[in-house]
Order: sequence, then C-alpha cells, then structure tokens
Amino acid sequence: MMRQFELVERVAAYEPAVNEDLLNRAYVYAMQKHGTQTRASGDPYFSHPLEVAGILTGLRLDSASIATALLHDVVEDTDATLEEIERSFGAEIARLVDGVTKLGKLELQSEQSKHAENFRKLLLAMSEDIRVLLVKLADRLHNMQTLHYVRSPEKRSRVARETMEIYAPLAERIGMQRFKDELEDLAFQYLYPEARESVMARLAYLEDEGGDLTQKIVERLRRDLAEEGIEAAVFGRRKSPFSIWRKMQRRDVAFEQLADIMAFRIIVDSAGDCYRALGVLHGRYSVLPGRFKDYISVPKPNGYRSLHTGIFGPERQRIEVQIRTRDMHEIAEYGVAAHWHYKEKGDRKDAPQWEGRQYGWVRELLEILEHASNPDEFLEHTKLEMFQDQVFCFTPRGELIALPRGATPIDFAYAVHSEVGNTCVGAKVNARMVPLRTGLKNGDQVEVITSKAQRPSPDWENFVVTGKAKSNIRRFIRQEQRQQFTQLGRQIIEKAFRKEGYDLTEKALQSVLKKLQAANVEDLDALVGQGHISGREVLLAVVPALREKERESKKNQKVVPLSRARKKKNAGHVAVPIKGLIPGMAVHFANCCHPLPGDRIVGIVTTGKGVTVHTIDCDTLANFHDAPERWVDLAWETESSEEPFIGRLHLIVTNEPGALGSLSTVIGKSAGNITNLKFTNRKTDFFEMLVDIEVTDVKHLSNIVAALRSMPAISSVERARG
Repeated sequence: MMRQFELVERVAAYEPAVNEDLLNRAYVYAMQKHGTQTRASGDPYFSHPLEVAGILTGLRLDSASIATALLHDVVEDTDATLEEIERSFGAEIARLVDGVTKLGKLELQSEQSKHAENFRKLLLAMSEDIRVLLVKLADRLHNMQTLHYVRSPEKRSRVARETMEIYAPLAERIGMQRFKDELEDLAFQYLYPEARESVMARLAYLEDEGGDLTQKIVERLRRDLAEEGIEAAVFGRRKSPFSIWRKMQRRDVAFEQLADIMAFRIIVDSAGDCYRALGVLHGRYSVLPGRFKDYISVPKPNGYRSLHTGIFGPERQRIEVQIRTRDMHEIAEYGVAAHWHYKEKGDRKDAPQWEGRQYGWVRELLEILEHASNPDEFLEHTKLEMFQDQVFCFTPRGELIALPRGATPIDFAYAVHSEVGNTCVGAKVNARMVPLRTGLKNGDQVEVITSKAQRPSPDWENFVVTGKAKSNIRRFIRQEQRQQFTQLGRQIIEKAFRKEGYDLTEKALQSVLKKLQAANVEDLDALVGQGHISGREVLLAVVPALREKERESKKNQKVVPLSRARKKKNAGHVAVPIKGLIPGMAVHFANCCHPLPGDRIVGIVTTGKGVTVHTIDCDTLANFHDAPERWVDLAWETESSEEPFIGRLHLIVTNEPGALGSLSTVIGKSAGNITNLKFTNRKTDFFEMLVDIEVTDVKHLSNIVAALRSMPAISSVERARG
C-alpha cells in the first residue's frame, strides 16, 4: 500500500505547488474513518481510495482531485458527513466528494431506478466540475480491476454491464482512450468470457507465428520517414480483445479477415508533418480503399485529432496507421485530463480552438435530464446519446454535426435545436429530398425544412436513434396527452356539477386543491381525465353537504351482500312467502322466465317435482292450455326480498372497445351481480347476449334496465321471456 509521503511525492513530480498539508490531512482522515473496514479481497478498505488517488496521479490531476479520491467513500461508507468534510477541507472538496458519493440511502422502487438516480446525480455534478467524473472513472477502474474478488456472479455481471454501457462510453466521450479500452476489456471478460478466451487464444497464436514482425514494420516505417527528412517516433500496439471482437460482430467477419488487429502510431512535431508523413506512406505503399479518415481537420466531438489510414505496408501486411503530434497524442490518451493539466499550468496557447465543443454532449445530456419523466427514461436516453459509433454531417453553412450511426434527418434536426426538430416537415440530403427515416452517411449535407404548423409525430420515436430526439418527442407526446386529459376532466367535472344543479367556478376548484392533492386546477382536471379522481368526488369536496345526503340515501338502499347472495338455496325453499301453495309442497322457479318478487305469477304442478313458478306472461304456459288441472293460482305475500333472485336480460350491444366493461360497471353500480353471460348472435357491428343478474325484486331489475338504456353502447335491452 502506498505510503503518505510517496503519494505527496507523486503529485509534487508534476505539480510544484502541491498542497502537501491538504493531501496529508485527507490521507490521515480517510485512513481513520475507514478504520478496520475490509474489502471483498480481505485488504483494508483504505487501500481502495488510495489506489484511486494513485490512478489520478497518473493523469497529473491537481491536489483537490487527489484529496477527493482519498475521501470519495467516507460519506457513503463511514459516519462522516458532508458538513464535517466542508469544515475540515473546504467547500471545493466537499462539493467534489458530494458529486462522487452515491445515493445509497435513497429509497427507490428498484435497483435499476437507484442506478439511474445515481447516474443522474453524477451528471449534474460533472456538469459543474469535470473532475467529479475523472474521480468516478478512476473509482470504477479500480473496482473493475478487483471485481474477481466479488463472490456473487450476478453482482459481477451487473457491475460489468453497467461499466460497459455507461462508464466506458463516458470515458470515450471525454477522450480518455486508455481508460475506455481498459474498462471495456475488464467488463468483456465477465460479460462474454468464452468470446474473450477465443480472441486471446488467436492473438497468442499470431504472436508465436509472427515473432518480431511488429518490430520489423516499426523499423521500416521509421526508416521510410527518415529518408524524407521527417523525424518521428513510431511504435506498434495490439488492439484490445474487446475492440477486435466488436469489429468481428459489427462486420460479421472471422478473426482471420480482420486487417487492423495491429495499429501503428507515428508521432511527429507538427500538424504539417502529419500530412507530410501521410504523403510518404501513400507514396510508397498501396492504400486500402475507404480507410482514410482526417480527424485533424474534422476532430471528433471529444477533441480527438489524428490522421488514420490503412495500407499494404512493409512485409506485405495490411496495417492501420495513426499519425498525430505529441500534443494530439496526449489528448488522445488522457482526454479532458490533459486539458485540465493545461488549465492548471495556465498555458492556453496549447489548447486548440475547437476545445469548447467537447462539453456540448454534457449540455445535451442535461437537456435530456430536464425533459425525462423518470430516472429510468433518463438512463435509457443517456445510453442512446453516448454510444460511440458516429457519422459526421454538415449544415448548409458547413457546421459539423456529429451523430450516432443510423441517425436520420429527424435526429439531425434535433441536434441543431429542439425547436428545429419539433417543426421539421422534410429534409434535403445533398440537395435531394429524402424520407425522414433515411439513414445519414459520413459527409452528408443536410438541410432541414420546417413549418410552424408542424408538430412531432409519435411515429418518429420508432426510427430516431439519439436520446435527445427520443426525449423531445416523448415530452411533446406527454404534453399532448395531458392537454387531452385536462379537457376531458373539465367536461366530466362540469357534467357532475350540472347534474346536481350547481354552477362550476374556478374559485370553487381552487378551494379543494389541497384536499384532493392537486398542484393547480389544470392538474386537478388532468387527474379527473385520467380516472384517478371522479367528477363526483370533486363535487362532494366542493359541496360537503351532498355527502351527508348521499350517506342517508345509501342507508335506505338495500344492497345484497355477495356472501348471502351466493348461498345455495335448498329445494323447496321460498325466500318470499307465496300465497296459494299447499304446505310442504316443493317449489321451483322457472328458468324460462325467471319470476321475481313483484311479478304476477302462476304455478304449474309437475309430478315428482312439485310446483314450478312462472310469470303470468311466460311463453311456456302455452304448453299447458289443455291441462287446467295442473294450474295453481299464486301470489307474492310481499313485493321484495333480502335474498337474491335471478333476472334475465336480453341485450343488443354495439361492437366497440370498452362496451362490455361499461356494461358490467353500470350493473355493479346498480347493486346487481352478473352470474352468467351468453352470446346468442355475433355480427360485425353488434352482438346479442343473455345476461343473468342477481337482484332483490322486479323494481331492482327495472332500475338496472333503465341505467343500461342510458348507455350509448346499448342498442336494446329487454327482460328475457320464454
């Protein structure tokens, strides 16, 4: 474990004005706070923040960043507080530590939401100070280097995927190629272990077969350049296993078909020498078609500058060559950390003119953060925004717009400005009109055609690829939906007030906002439109006296408890006494007409079954005209019952979505219970059905019939006879 004075010496080696007192106090404080805590490896926990600080010294960061690395876990994992950090180390260190600290104590719905909220906080912090991200990346790098000590395979996989999807792209976005490559390769071995072993085995075979081939190519390239008077440093490196595997997947080729497993770098003194060196290589060797890229005149959004070319080089090998200056190389390796070093030195003449572009993506992510409806949606859009494969397109004025591969004119329009995207009606690519779902290619010139009358189409979300475009489209759709819910909700409230004879006023709604947990009147309208609150509830909140009247009404209304309604009646049991029966005679209610208390009834004697009760107008009675001896005059002693009876209805219902749901809702609100439903006829426009409903008497059934007839979806409703 690195000792205190060794850490200070590392920082002093590149920062003469090192704040030794700050580093010493942070070292001691973190060691004391973490105390006897240990990591999964069994090492003292303090070894982790110390290693993170060591990684940042390799990036030559300032004393405040190194102190933050030492302290980055004390708030999360010990009893230390941010207030204590600020008192001991100042506001700057406290702000940086707070930016890196996770929201471990925040109660969220899911692990995914927790991760999204942590990343949201990190983004906000790094938008204020990029050093927060540098500390977080170093923290993640050391955690990945020691991930093999974690016992749970599920946790290893989760951390590796999070690294691959979030932190490696973040490292690339700030130009830290070395961090990005190492993070990806470490995650690769946990996510796709078999694929990595296969690539590593083939690379080992190539090294055994090729011997000193790489060194021969390096010496030949150095000699070629020297013969033309160009002083250059040349070296070769093998591409990372993940980079090789990803190219195999993307191009759908075998390992043996890849031409750029080895990359050679040529480092020269000036940008002019870069182009001279390129001329030497293209003059002496055959060029691989389509492999030349000029990132010096058109830098990547992260500030990366270099010339790339592919040639049939020395030893007749197909190789990739990158040509850059020493400053370009430092920025390519260390990215924004190199810029921070320039800033600390106050040496701005080394900073290229395009440097301001590199933070544009942070502003875009902040815009997505503002528009996202929840942390999960923000995380989804952020991943879309950060993935690295890009195409470079131009506006008609020649301004460069970098987009993900597969981007469309709609993505381009939103990249220019959100309002341009919202009002886009068409696009010209290279002066030709194209469909809005057309994929853009490198070098395309795109002209967006707009109209003030245009609005984003929900269909756009199916083919746009940038997080910014998806975020804006979803936001607009949410606004449109809210407007519709607001209008519908106001209509429902007005109808509820009209029904009871009250006038609706804004003042009345304002008075009940707190009671109904709405922020404003428009919010209340939307809640009613979405079905979270009924119009009746709003009315009762405004006119409490109606609630008491409603309670009295409910007391007088006879509701059949389901537990009682579903009790099986014994044969011969009559819920309501019937006049005219012989004592002890079995009684059955006819299934053809379903007589109810209140109906005029007659009995038919059946041998061995007793008396079957029919309504007086039942069609079945025609079968007994020739047997008057079987008829029995009957009547209900009372017109209602607490026990349930079955009433059958014949309905013709319009064939439309929600019709059956509305039907069952109306019956339920009328205190009826559906026991059986049978379709008797189905047509394209309507269907006929028989519905059996538990009711207390004929009046109860009549009320249900009246309620059903008021429904727009019900064409006809009659009591079933015969």
